[in-house]
Amino acid sequence: MYGMGLFYGFGPGLIFVIIGMVISMAASAYVNSTFRKYDDVHSRNNVTGTQAAQYILSSQHINNVGVQQIAGNLTDNYNSGNKMLSLSQATARSTSVAAISVAAHECGHAVQDATGYSPLKIRAAIVPVANFGSSLSMPLILIGVLFSWNQTLINIGILMFSLALLFQLVTLPVEFNASRRALAILGSGNILTEDELPIARKVLFAAALTYVAAALATFLQLLRLILIFGGNNRRN
Repeated sequence: MYGMGLFYGFGPGLIFVIIGMVISMAASAYVNSTFRKYDDVHSRNNVTGTQAAQYILSSQHINNVGVQQIAGNLTDNYNSGNKMLSLSQATARSTSVAAISVAAHECGHAVQDATGYSPLKIRAAIVPVANFGSSLSMPLILIGVLFSWNQTLINIGILMFSLALLFQLVTLPVEFNASRRALAILGSGNILTEDELPIARKVLFAAALTYVAAALATFLQLLRLILIFGGNNRRN
């Protein structure tokens, strides 16, 4: 029977995990380098990320969303549950084009929420299910292996893990749409000038790649689980 080393050690499909890790690290390095590069380019209108977010929300007639600063770097997020837009220190206080672009992207999520954007609702509904499935997947697979390779338990574990991939796939249109909304708003000329928009586009494209990389890495991890434990892959 396969040993526990197959979960994280050398075993069938390990190359999938390695490829996924490389892709994720490359995407993370790219978005960080892109942000640092354009964080030195200050906007001509000299507005901070916080001011840009407040202006965008007001211009879109969204009056029930708060804006706060949180610790960290690129930890920006929008919480549809408590209607709070949180900007990291690097974004909230900076007047760079990169910071304004990130703030505008999070505002894009607030606009999605205000307009009832369906994929955002679906993602919010999937979050608890995906978290639950991810936490149970490996224990179920392990129990299935220990109990004489119980294929039913193993398959349920693999199915649970696939919920994480479902979440990643639903996240893609949500993030790309938020960036499109952000660019459209920034293109009005009241926040960024016309020649600053290409920079914003580059920053948001780099950020989008991290979500693509995450989805691809999760897909490759799922393939490895199927290769090792799917069907009747049993070794006595």
